[in-house]
Amino acid sequence: MDLALLQRTLTDAGQPSFRAGQVWSWAARGAAGYADMTNVPAALRDELDERVPFSTLAVSHQAQSSDGTVKALFHTHDGRPVEAVLMRYRDGRRSLCVSSQSGCPLTCTFCATGSMAYGRNLTTSEILDQALHFRRIEDVDHLVFMGMGEPMMNLDNVLAACRRLPDIGITNRRTTISTVGWVPGIDRLAQTGMPLRLAFSLHAADDALRSQIMPVNDRYPLLDVLAACRRWHHAKRQPVYIEYVMLAGVNDRHEQAVALAGLLDRKSFKVNLIPYNPSGSPYDGSGPDAIEAFRAALEQHGMRVTVRLTRGRDIAAACGQLAAATG
Repeated sequence: MDLALLQRTLTDAGQPSFRAGQVWSWAARGAAGYADMTNVPAALRDELDERVPFSTLAVSHQAQSSDGTVKALFHTHDGRPVEAVLMRYRDGRRSLCVSSQSGCPLTCTFCATGSMAYGRNLTTSEILDQALHFRRIEDVDHLVFMGMGEPMMNLDNVLAACRRLPDIGITNRRTTISTVGWVPGIDRLAQTGMPLRLAFSLHAADDALRSQIMPVNDRYPLLDVLAACRRWHHAKRQPVYIEYVMLAGVNDRHEQAVALAGLLDRKSFKVNLIPYNPSGSPYDGSGPDAIEAFRAALEQHGMRVTVRLTRGRDIAAACGQLAAATG
């Protein structure tokens, strides 16, 4: 819900200061609407229902994968598309992938969102309402800002949302902010008091290839971003998660794995290899054998490596596919 509008409405109605906290607490616990808020006066519930929409987002489409993943397409009050995903794992984890912008201005060539027209930054409430939508379905406990947009370009609202996520059940230590390498945001994140996780979308171990894949590299070259990541690691004493989308014949050769290991150190970084799902881009995903060989080469050079379990492939909910397509 629009928390600023909620506060103004309660103030105008002469309500005590604790009332906003009551309403938020119900919403954060998964209440379906104001009618569920039994310790809020009935007349006030009716007034809020008329004056403060329960969500800043309208659900336009929702799909569920055969693996249990749920992808939702929302629209904001001004018609901007926003997507978010709920991922269910066998170990009981319920992880959310949420958006920080409608569209993205950075045009990474492998990412379907980058091909969309950029809209705007999302408000704090619009970010939270993605999480609250899934919280009304079931308990959730992990979240990553890896949906539409570059979180570091909307860091004020992202951090404001992070301060409220523990109320929903997602602690800061289970919240990850993913960046393409926006150096000012990384440095600012290092100074926050919240123990948030940092992930860096790297995808190529040399500037020429990385600039081809991700034009933002021209603004913030690879070594500058890695230096910022090490400053973050020094401040937080936590590893930076390196995201590396595996693109067939582009960045998946043995010598590229060796070059990647040469850039990183085991203390500061952990590599997460991501199988790619074709999304109308010019790339194909690397096969299982190529991914395994790349992983083995990194481990042989001392790196900590995992291969991400792909979720939601059949509903276009996986990496690079959040493009507000409903077909």
